[in-house]
Amino acid sequence: MRRLSILTLLTPVIIAGCAVRPDNVTTQGTLAELRDVRPDVQEAMVEQGLEQAMEHYRVFLEETPETAMTPEAMRRLADLQIEQQFGLSGAETMPQDMAPPEPARERAYEQADKPDAAEATTEAGHPESDRDFESRTTAESGLPASVAPADADSTGPLEAIALYDQLLSEYPNYEHRDQVLYQKARAFDEIGHTEQAIATMERLIGSNPHSTHYDEVQFRRGEYFFTRKKYLDAESAYSSIIGLGENSSYYELALYKLGWTFYKQELYEEALHRYMALLDYRVSIGYDFDQTHAEEDERRVADTFRVVSLSFNNLGGPKTVPEYFSDFGTRSYEDRIYSNLGRHYRAKLRYDDAAKTYKAFVELYPFHRAAPGFSMRVVDTFTEGEFPRLVLEAKREFASKYGLQAEYWRHFTPDDSPEVLDYLKTNLEDLATHYHAEYQSLAEEEEDDKFAVYGEALQWYGAYLESFPADADSPSINYQLADLHLEHEEFGKAARQYERTAYDYEPHNQAAAAAYAAVFAYRERLKVIDEARRDVVMRNTIASSLRLADTYPGHEHAAAILGAAADDMYELQDYAAGVESAQRVIDTYPDADAAILRSAWIVVAHGSFELSEYLRAEDAYTRVLAATPGDDESRPAFVDNLAASIYKQGELANAAQDYRAAADHFLRIRSAASTSAIRATAEYDAGAALIRLEDWTAAASVLEQFRSTFPEHDLHLEATRQIAYARRENGELLRAAEEYERIATESEDRALGSAALLVAGELYEQSDAQERALGAYTRYVGEFPQPVETALETRFKIAEIYRAADDESLYHRQLTEIVRIEAEAGP
Repeated sequence: MRRLSILTLLTPVIIAGCAVRPDNVTTQGTLAELRDVRPDVQEAMVEQGLEQAMEHYRVFLEETPETAMTPEAMRRLADLQIEQQFGLSGAETMPQDMAPPEPARERAYEQADKPDAAEATTEAGHPESDRDFESRTTAESGLPASVAPADADSTGPLEAIALYDQLLSEYPNYEHRDQVLYQKARAFDEIGHTEQAIATMERLIGSNPHSTHYDEVQFRRGEYFFTRKKYLDAESAYSSIIGLGENSSYYELALYKLGWTFYKQELYEEALHRYMALLDYRVSIGYDFDQTHAEEDERRVADTFRVVSLSFNNLGGPKTVPEYFSDFGTRSYEDRIYSNLGRHYRAKLRYDDAAKTYKAFVELYPFHRAAPGFSMRVVDTFTEGEFPRLVLEAKREFASKYGLQAEYWRHFTPDDSPEVLDYLKTNLEDLATHYHAEYQSLAEEEEDDKFAVYGEALQWYGAYLESFPADADSPSINYQLADLHLEHEEFGKAARQYERTAYDYEPHNQAAAAAYAAVFAYRERLKVIDEARRDVVMRNTIASSLRLADTYPGHEHAAAILGAAADDMYELQDYAAGVESAQRVIDTYPDADAAILRSAWIVVAHGSFELSEYLRAEDAYTRVLAATPGDDESRPAFVDNLAASIYKQGELANAAQDYRAAADHFLRIRSAASTSAIRATAEYDAGAALIRLEDWTAAASVLEQFRSTFPEHDLHLEATRQIAYARRENGELLRAAEEYERIATESEDRALGSAALLVAGELYEQSDAQERALGAYTRYVGEFPQPVETALETRFKIAEIYRAADDESLYHRQLTEIVRIEAEAGP
């Protein structure tokens, strides 16, 4: 009976608790869900206040034995204590949205792109500074102070927290523990115990990663960490919300704040990824930037565009915008990015950066409908900044891009763009009245201003030469056109126009100079051309150089130009032509500068070597060395090249089995290139060639000298083997034995060493040098006891030597040792 009465009492209290929720507060994803206890009995109506409801819960908990309703009652009592203290229902969410915006940005695209559009302003009408903007847009969303107000009574919330702790302790498997933790964090938050609130949130997400409050709690954590400059922690918190996807009500705000988190860490590109994702999301849900939207939405979009501008500025300015979209994909709203960035720079009076921003868009999207508007803004920017020369340049560019014959109008109808046509008319009139006089008055040192009229100059030059190709002044005009190309580093065009000047007119006094200038322009182009086209330009350079040498052989620079062409031919591996041209320099211009002649000899030497003309290469390298100072750093390489050309002659002789000639060539390197790296190999090969010739004495002599001169050479041991072989073949058994014993001493190969000792012993015996034979054999059995059979055979030889010497004692001692070894070895 008691059980029924208590349950009947409890049910209306629960309903009463729900009844006090404000009508305008929803329950989805909020604290209201923590209160939805729904017993089966619902007929009672309760109108008592919070205090009476809490008293009923206390009575229930004190007088009712523990039941399934006990944790619900504990939670509800704690919830009501918080609601009584702060007037907060469980339906309220923890974070509040960002503050109301300052006066809204222009909404429509046409408005936002007006040259006189300003940044957001404060209530006092002043432009909002970047610092104020950052402070406003990164302010923490609703996090209270770290301590409660002085007049706050925290008894109720502390009791609620105690109840939550008791519930979590006594009912660790409570189904709604995430809601309890949520409310506990709420209680700490409201009394200003921020650290405890955060710690409780950490516990919530750690134990309940699938809680309906997960994104809300993560957002609060992100705000907490962000305001304390713990950006890595904030980054993790915001990212976890984004990982939940677009269904989270915090998704867009988390993207925005995550962008600021990266921005604060100076990871501007990472920040941009999030801002772009936010704008992409807006586009994906049908947001039209040209339409009017709710004030909050427009403020968020405007703020996003502004922080995008700040990010691009910090990344390096205008050039980074096209690089970013090239790397990470284009966007339909790119024009707004460029427009806002340009406006940002104009507000900062950074006119050059603003113009570069507008130009970058036009260069990327020359046929975009908004492109003329950006070109207009370039003119207006320089006008605003009072840069008359730059204004003129901008107008020239506008006239070029949007003249009625321009490519742009193949995509759009001029009548549909009256503002562009009006602007074009004004610019053409300005250019027509100003250009010719301006070009005539510019001084050579006014380089920046000359660039502004460069295109127009080309037009006048072109028109002149097209109209008067045979005029007496045409060569001179053509020369000036070529100079203009050269000054603006259009080297290919300059070279072609110089060649036209030098060769396509009747003889004139500037022809030879133009021929030289053509070669110069080609060489300047070689300095900047990419590798894919380098060979083509080099061949053009060579052709122009040869043409000058053929047409104007008396030119003061003919020898140098022809020599440089020979170098180019060698680089292109056109060795025969390179050698021919280099030889032409040597033969035609014997009085040329020594450096030019030396360079020509180098081409002859290198080219002849590549063509396997080694004798000619040897002669050329000899001449190069004669012209090269002893302390020149290139000299060792040329010595090696000379040695190589001689060595190759030795190789050819070897291949023809003319071993005497081969040895002679190899040995010539001693005197011709004594310091070359290949000398040692050459001397060894000379010895090898003499061995093939069976000139044992000469071979041994050469190899012994090699061994003496190069004691550390890798072929040192091999030379000793060859010497031993030559001495043996020559019948010099004693000297051969000495070499074999030397092999045994120097070789690290035990098999080779043991075999060499046995051969040495045998040769000593054959030379009747019994004592030395005995020494070799004794050394063998001491150093190489294995294999036993060979060691025993050697001991028999030792015994026989003692026996022959009538030394019976040592003879028998050896026999005894042999018997012992055989016994130990077994059958």
